[in-house]
Amino acid sequence: MTLVLMLLIILVSTKLAGDLAVRLGQPSVLGKLLIGIIIGPAVLGWVNDGALITEMAEIGVILLMFIAGLETDLDQLKRNWKAAFAVAIGGVILPFIGGYSGGLLFGLSSEHSLFIGLLLCATSVSISVQTLKDLGQLSSREGTTILGAAVVDDILVVILLAFMLSLLGAGGDASLGLIVGKKVLFFAGAILLSIFVVPRVMKWLAPLQVTEAVISAALIICFFFSYGAHYLGVAGIIGAFAAGIAISQTNFKHEVEHRLEPIAYAIFVPIFFVSVGLKVTFVGIGEHMWFIVLFTIIAIITKLVGCGLGARLTGFDRKSSIGIGAGMVSRGEVALIIATTGLAGGLFDEKYFTPLVIVIILTTLVTPPMLKAAFKKPEVQKAASTSK
Repeated sequence: MTLVLMLLIILVSTKLAGDLAVRLGQPSVLGKLLIGIIIGPAVLGWVNDGALITEMAEIGVILLMFIAGLETDLDQLKRNWKAAFAVAIGGVILPFIGGYSGGLLFGLSSEHSLFIGLLLCATSVSISVQTLKDLGQLSSREGTTILGAAVVDDILVVILLAFMLSLLGAGGDASLGLIVGKKVLFFAGAILLSIFVVPRVMKWLAPLQVTEAVISAALIICFFFSYGAHYLGVAGIIGAFAAGIAISQTNFKHEVEHRLEPIAYAIFVPIFFVSVGLKVTFVGIGEHMWFIVLFTIIAIITKLVGCGLGARLTGFDRKSSIGIGAGMVSRGEVALIIATTGLAGGLFDEKYFTPLVIVIILTTLVTPPMLKAAFKKPEVQKAASTSK
């Protein structure tokens, strides 16, 4: 099947599925995630998860997080850093304990159980970002806390992964000091570039006598930050998020946001949502059914409780704490990367790779309806649904 035909199927199906989800009272992103399973190898087989789709999906999630950075209230983020840190800590400790205990309960070795515990610590807020955006909560105190916690979570999980690879991995050559040093280098560099370089680059490139100079300059900065983050061992989406925050502090914020959204939401972001479902396969799922059920329950409850408790201890009420916990449940592409790294490093048995991928995808699928329920406002719900 040609790429053009696959793109045609993806765009038509995601728009229709998203509209249907809203009509049924759910965020549109849920329909887009589910349609990926339906048109993918698991059901109809119309679209396959090839290299081109994967690359375009990666651009989609980078642009999604870039937009999240543009829309983030930096002052709100600064005020909530303690809460973000507490949420991230709670979202690492409980999932790690739960995953490790579940592995031992299932008869896995201590080493493999430790890795599963680490895998369940991961958080990917890309799906949460879109859902919060649909609900009008992205710039709220709860939304900025979720975003801040995701950044801290990413740092903690990557450091733990490096530590585990150095002790248990097949290579045994991961230097914890080097890993931490790279993280420090990235964040220090990102802060300095955001303050001293990004505003000057935007002012220098924006007046160029070429088509769409402003949005081109913004995308150059976005991809540079994203690649720099990836190169230094931080998730590329964190780099894109940092780039968005940097540009949000310039006079070009609204113009960039206005011109970027049509590019992102017309093609790249829908491909990212579909790509999640394309990874689902039902081959051999029967023999691992209880494994999938057990770890899906552990994954959801430990993040919900751990992150929610962190929020509760830092001043959020019960409803907001549940919403923050729900926003941290999705493991998404971050956990998929960790699973692939762990498999290559010999940290767990290959036969559990597909079941773990399904667990990751299930946590991603349940996040939108959980957020919708947590942030539901009865008095405006009907109006909000009609406006979409």
